[in-house]
Amino acid sequence: MINITIINGPNLNLLGKREPSVYGNESFEDCLAQLKKDFPQVNFTYFQSNVEGELVNAIQENGFTQDGIILNPAAYTHTSVAIGDAIASIKTPVIEVHISNVHAREDFRKISHVSAKAVGSIVGLGLKGYALATEWFVSKSENV
Repeated sequence: MINITIINGPNLNLLGKREPSVYGNESFEDCLAQLKKDFPQVNFTYFQSNVEGELVNAIQENGFTQDGIILNPAAYTHTSVAIGDAIASIKTPVIEVHISNVHAREDFRKISHVSAKAVGSIVGLGLKGYALATEWFVSKSENV
């Protein structure tokens, strides 16, 4: 069994309701249910918070015990040195996921305090980004 923690940042609790033209109509709960169905070999844990310090705590708490972390820090991507430092401080690899293409949006969204600390980034592919990140962790575990 592969252990993956998904950590979502601010406002992602509103997926399916929030700006559907940018983020789609699907809730994250529906996405997570589909991930569990598509990847039965993965034990998923999920955490979401609108609070920066709680995200740092979740990264630290999962950063030495999990096989992978899928992190969508949302708006904190562009402002939180603390989240970047938390990623640099742990052993578990982190894949950064963004539902929208942050590089095609406002200039401030092109700055990431996470990307350089993550093993990779997936942007602009909608909720499919979570499945792609999961596929990477699964293939990595099969090659060990």
